[in-house]
Amino acid sequence: MSSLLHVLDLQPVGSATVSATFSAQTSLADLGQSEADVFVGESQPQPHGRIFGGQVLAQCVIAAGRTVTPADGRPPRFIHSLHGYFLRPGDSMQPVHFAVERLRDGGSFSARRVHAIQKGAPIMSVIMSFQEEAEGIDHQVPMPEVTDPLDLPTTADVVGDIDHPIAQHWAHGRAVDVRHVEGALYLQPASERTPQQHLWMRTLSAIPDDPLLGAAVLAYASDYTMLESAMRANGVAWVTPGFRAASLDHAMWFHRPVRLDDWILYAQDSPSAQGGRGLGTGRMFTRDGTLVATVAQEGMMRVKDLSVLD
Repeated sequence: MSSLLHVLDLQPVGSATVSATFSAQTSLADLGQSEADVFVGESQPQPHGRIFGGQVLAQCVIAAGRTVTPADGRPPRFIHSLHGYFLRPGDSMQPVHFAVERLRDGGSFSARRVHAIQKGAPIMSVIMSFQEEAEGIDHQVPMPEVTDPLDLPTTADVVGDIDHPIAQHWAHGRAVDVRHVEGALYLQPASERTPQQHLWMRTLSAIPDDPLLGAAVLAYASDYTMLESAMRANGVAWVTPGFRAASLDHAMWFHRPVRLDDWILYAQDSPSAQGGRGLGTGRMFTRDGTLVATVAQEGMMRVKDLSVLD
């Protein structure tokens, strides 16, 4: 958890039109921006060398939120939605720069666009919207009834004894405890091919009481398992020979305040998979049944030899 909080502690670089932090081939003007606030953040090392997409997404939330400040004594504005594209693989051994464009500050909403840039090129682009707290109509769908998280095995219980860097990273290198209700897909496909799954998540230690940080941590964890409902429906496990997956885009709506240092139920389903892509959607509930966020993601999902799934 300390590693996650460290990478989310972005440092301001200043504002620029063409920044020396980018390569000579890429400027903010090339990205369609005339001026931007620039931040820099470190990356979490990964066993495969590629940045975890959830890390970059969470850092984009922090970067954008740092530029949304209330004026004239108005109440603060909190993130309520984001829509982003993963454009290139990132290097987990290198820092990332974040260029934030202030698209609009209206009467109650603020919009920001963030480019995450590494090695002179954008690896992710996200548009976010922030809103002042407001009264209005209020309803939500009910939470599914599932097994209590304390009655489920941890990831360490499932793969912690395997002497492999990726298994050890899953078991001990993550900031978030993930517990699958229907069984994990790390080592073998699901016994029942269904496009739904449920899992519980909670950070391994407490996080500071900061709404922006809380939203960023939730965005970080939202990317862990979003393609698994499509995998479950097609008999795919993470170790299936020839299987490759990568997030393509990510959308998230924040409905109500939340802290991930208490249990969150992530109810996921996959409406469709086709053309080497799979779509996943998810709803996040607190343990008392409050719906706090909705997520959607499409990812590249390729199996070199489809006969292994028969």
